[in-house]
Amino acid sequence: MRYGDKVVLDGVDLEIRRDEIVAMLGPNGAGKSTTIEILEGFRRPTAGTVSVLGADPAHGDDGWRSQIGIVLQSSSDHGKWRPRQLLRHMSNYYRPYVDPWPVDDLLDVVGLTEQANQKLQSLSGGQRRRLDVALAVIGRPSLLFLDEPTTGFDPRARRDFHDLVHRLSDIDGVTIMLTTHDLAEAEALASRIVILAGGRIIADGSPLELTSSASRTAEISWISGGQRHLHAAEGSTQFVRDLLMHDDSVRDLQIRRATLEDAYLSLVEEFEAGRDVSTTHFEEVGS
Repeated sequence: MRYGDKVVLDGVDLEIRRDEIVAMLGPNGAGKSTTIEILEGFRRPTAGTVSVLGADPAHGDDGWRSQIGIVLQSSSDHGKWRPRQLLRHMSNYYRPYVDPWPVDDLLDVVGLTEQANQKLQSLSGGQRRRLDVALAVIGRPSLLFLDEPTTGFDPRARRDFHDLVHRLSDIDGVTIMLTTHDLAEAEALASRIVILAGGRIIADGSPLELTSSASRTAEISWISGGQRHLHAAEGSTQFVRDLLMHDDSVRDLQIRRATLEDAYLSLVEEFEAGRDVSTTHFEEVGS
């Protein structure tokens, strides 16, 4: 994808299978939003081929669009609408193509039964986000896009939203693709993570696989003899066994292994430093 002379996406090659939950990560300007907008049919690529649910998104008809749910970063419905009223209204647009969710059942699934008849302007941010999801899935989509879904959430609201996403995935088996800057969110929600940088995919794998690829070295710290000790070891299990065998005064033993954040920062920093970073790709999740 080009905007004038600027290359935004450069040879992105990606396949997502049914029932996957995939998180796309990347720094600002990496091309995440452009990729999602192409997949949703809002933007046409400069070159290449795209197929979503068997069709080119740029030419998808209403029947094709009825199979896709989208949760944008923000919404702007009139504040005097009420959740039950708005969902019933929107469900009518899907009826020529699918049998939409029964509104009251969906309100129960997203946890808005008690707020069903409140004005939207009275809902909290977390409740409004749940309604956004309900609007996106009322047509029982095969594919759901979530764009920065929990920006501004407090920890409790974020956890509740994650539980909702997993519940929807389990109930209807919907394929989910989300973009986020929250690495903990990606790890909590996604079975697979794609890292985009400079318009290219530089890593593709499960959270565990990406974390393991970052470093096999663990940092081990402990207190002995009144002093804090620190040691880096690849075989952390054996090192700890030997330590405890030879020193019975060890206390406050801690083992820190590489995190998803470590993996993400390492891959992006190497790419931005101009090093030759081949795509980290794992056979289990490959095309």
